[in-house]
Amino acid sequence: MAADRRLSIAPMLDRSDRHFRYLLRLISKKTRLYSEMVVDRALIHGEPSRHLDYHPAERPLALQIASAEPNLAARAVARALPWGYDEVNLNVGCPSQRVQRGGFGVVLMRDPKRVSEIVRAVYQETGVRLSIKHRVGLDGDDGYSFLARFVETVALAGAEVFIVHARKAWTRGLDPKANRSVPPLQPEKVYRLKRDFPELTVVINGGMTVQSFERQSSRVDGVMVGRAAWERPWSFAVADRLLGATTEEADRARVLSAYQQYLEEMRAQGVRLARLLKPLYNLFKGEPGGRLWRRRLHELAQGAQEPSADLLQLAPLEATREK
Repeated sequence: MAADRRLSIAPMLDRSDRHFRYLLRLISKKTRLYSEMVVDRALIHGEPSRHLDYHPAERPLALQIASAEPNLAARAVARALPWGYDEVNLNVGCPSQRVQRGGFGVVLMRDPKRVSEIVRAVYQETGVRLSIKHRVGLDGDDGYSFLARFVETVALAGAEVFIVHARKAWTRGLDPKANRSVPPLQPEKVYRLKRDFPELTVVINGGMTVQSFERQSSRVDGVMVGRAAWERPWSFAVADRLLGATTEEADRARVLSAYQQYLEEMRAQGVRLARLLKPLYNLFKGEPGGRLWRRRLHELAQGAQEPSADLLQLAPLEATREK
């Protein structure tokens, strides 16, 4: 078992932008955060700062890239080096049709040799050892031997961290949303991977919450939480304690006060108010005043309230405070 237990928030399209990550960092100092997936060519041929800029407070922070070509992956990671990400992760799990047409994502599981070439090329060019995020299988290639062969082959190329979504993917017939819930979870395959490859860092993803962390710690090296982090970001207020920190848990009033300052700084740089408010919508989900909070934020985003409104004044803090 690796000494450094990991609790992380998954890369999520249209969710894991820098503003959501900043909010989560205010709630938890130790949870590892991941960027949205960035395609290699976007970093090579586009404006990299658009995809790579982040607030220094977000670290520890990982960049996730998508690539099917060793030379392009190496060039993309080299382009990202000046930003100083703590980890670079290769997406070998996304089943979307658009990603499949690019030849990357989960279809790469059928070509572990190609993934190995990507890992080697990136390391030789940059010195960065890619971590790998993948599924337990895809379509009919869903036996444990298929999964173990993939991991063994890629590990021999130098990869040391494998983040495993404990569902297989269907490349036809299910959209990405359905692929996150319809295929049944198979955590026993992830546990077996850790037993068979004890020298590797194996992190489980799929159906996880913050509360899963302690239950999984005896079987794997960490937990990655996906949509549950977006749906209930405040659940991460206990994360630092679970990770061994002795500091006081986050306080929502302090979090909102700090995010207010961040919001004003970002607006001064031209970021739209609606985009900055989006990560806050679920901060009180399932609690007294949660629906009122969402409505107030929506009105603020739509311009129905003064744009400089104080988040603390809008928040139902008294209703959610423990008695």
